[in-house]
Amino acid sequence: MTPSRQAAAAAVIRTAAIAVAALSLVALAPLGRAGSAAAQEVTLTVHHFLSAKAVTQAEFLEPWAARLEEASEGRLAFEFFPSMAMGGAPPELYQQARDGVADIIWTVLGYTPGVFPRASVFNLPSVHGGSATVTNLAIRDLMDSGALAADFADVHPLLVHVHSGQALHTTAVPVRTIDDVRGLKLRVPSRSGTWMIEAMGAEPVSMPVPELPQALSRGVLDGAFIPFEVARPLRVIDIACCHTELAGGQRFGTTTFLLAMNKDRYESLPDDLRAILDAHTGPDFAREAGRIWDTVEPQVMDMARQRGNEIIRLSPAASAPFLEAFQVAEDRWLAEAAERGLDGAAVLAAAKAAVARHADEAPE
Repeated sequence: MTPSRQAAAAAVIRTAAIAVAALSLVALAPLGRAGSAAAQEVTLTVHHFLSAKAVTQAEFLEPWAARLEEASEGRLAFEFFPSMAMGGAPPELYQQARDGVADIIWTVLGYTPGVFPRASVFNLPSVHGGSATVTNLAIRDLMDSGALAADFADVHPLLVHVHSGQALHTTAVPVRTIDDVRGLKLRVPSRSGTWMIEAMGAEPVSMPVPELPQALSRGVLDGAFIPFEVARPLRVIDIACCHTELAGGQRFGTTTFLLAMNKDRYESLPDDLRAILDAHTGPDFAREAGRIWDTVEPQVMDMARQRGNEIIRLSPAASAPFLEAFQVAEDRWLAEAAERGLDGAAVLAAAKAAVARHADEAPE
């Protein structure tokens, strides 16, 4: 090759090298944001036991996921699997989150008895703050203080929350006194619910809530303790004749729910995505969950009235024997906590104090 051609070739090589370097700089410049975003996009599976139309997914989880997707500029995405679409039975959801079968699950603490001995205090009818908002914020206080941390060591809890409280829905017997309950077969919402029902002289029957409509229709059950919010998607308001609550609208306790993420999956997220997730699972999230459930409850009660169902609110005198059953459940919870070596009295006192602190946030 002649010197002139060698020079020309060298110039071409230098030009090409400069172009490659320039392209490399262009490619590297966004790696702190868009380039890494493409490499760090995360789709999280969300598994639960209710239908896609239930309040849990349609009004609670989907809007939450949309906010996270927006805050992460599309780097976080969510794929929902309602009605146990990923397989298994509702009592297996906690294990699925723990073992990584699903990234995120929403479940009932009572489906895995004994796993949440501290947090189960919020199932007690004597603890429930009369609204989901009040009780959710009380739970959040105890979560933030670490009082409940040992219960959730094997997963990453995103939210522990309750619904607005359980009314008693019966298919044939209007419940106006505790005598009306005696001998009835009633679906039990939790272990402490079993104690409450037994103290009322009724027969507790344990089953996941999706099985409830068929059990009521076939007479396997005479009634169930669930909120109206759940009674709507399960069509219990179409099956039941009557719905009972206590004086002042007090309910028969509540059910405590868990929105949890597989621990390894959470810890594998990039730091900035973990920060976004954390920012959207704080006290405001607990407050919003409470508002959603507290808003839906009276709406479904109106639907039941429009169907001609009877809404029964007991007098203080008629409520008193039920409150005695509440105390029996509390005493048994304390005894069981002591058998486990837990200071149940301290947990119970902390829960009641937290509920009292947030009492002014109850809906009017």
